Amino acid sequence: MSQPFTVGLIQMRCSDDPGENLSRACAMLRQASGRGAQVACLPELFRTRYFCQVEDAARFDLAEPIPGPTTEALAQLARATSLVVVGSIFERRAAGIYHNTAVVLDADGQLLGRYRKMHIPDDPLYYEKYYFTPGDLGFQTFPTRHARVGTLVCWDQWYPEAARLTALHGAEILFYPTAIGWHPAEKAEFGAAQASAWETIQRAHAIANGVFVAAVNRVGHEGPPGGGLEFWGGSFLADPFGRILARAGDDAEEILIATCDPKLQEETRRNWPFLRDRRIDAYAPLTQRFLDPP
Repeated sequence: MSQPFTVGLIQMRCSDDPGENLSRACAMLRQASGRGAQVACLPELFRTRYFCQVEDAARFDLAEPIPGPTTEALAQLARATSLVVVGSIFERRAAGIYHNTAVVLDADGQLLGRYRKMHIPDDPLYYEKYYFTPGDLGFQTFPTRHARVGTLVCWDQWYPEAARLTALHGAEILFYPTAIGWHPAEKAEFGAAQASAWETIQRAHAIANGVFVAAVNRVGHEGPPGGGLEFWGGSFLADPFGRILARAGDDAEEILIATCDPKLQEETRRNWPFLRDRRIDAYAPLTQRFLDPP
């Protein structure tokens, strides 16, 4: 059984300057390491403002290869601090093929691998299907120095299948780099319910799979006054029975630090053996889009 590991969640604002965002992210990662973090995660697409609010071909120029400048900067930081880093990158795979990709760098700076976002939304101000090719690497877990890390990305967090398959690969913790916020005109009527649903579904993944779950969001308003998106923060870490170990506010940068003990995962799964009692012989219809009534 793994030893306890300490997690750092980096909730940050993002400016129009990719270099400044990377510099601030690295500074916050160093602070997290100084406070005892061994594994840390950044928000989704942290190097830029959330550019998917519009469809603009020029914004493909924001993409970069992997390995590339961002992975090299994060690798240098990982080597200097012995920190495992989960980062989120707009990946240029080839001309015309781009992905929303999470990378995992081990405590020695090694790029262990990447996860390409599987579920791609297309909603007002979230026009991701224009930019991102759906992932083709499947659901994975990465054995780092400090923990077995699974990572999914934002819209993936609404899908129990994604959490289940990543957990079945042996993840001790699921990280969800995220960029989610309110349409300002809808916040008063729907805001509380939307944020509650977002947290509830992810806490349910923790319970159903007996894993730690960490959601890492950005904060701040991005877009024109009165429009755009107001990112609601609320980054949190839940234990394997869905209890909140740490939660950030909705309007400020924060570094959350909390310790995860895999013994709790063992204890929870022994007493709530959901994985044991799965009827794997009965789930084939899940591969169908919808089951039409007879």
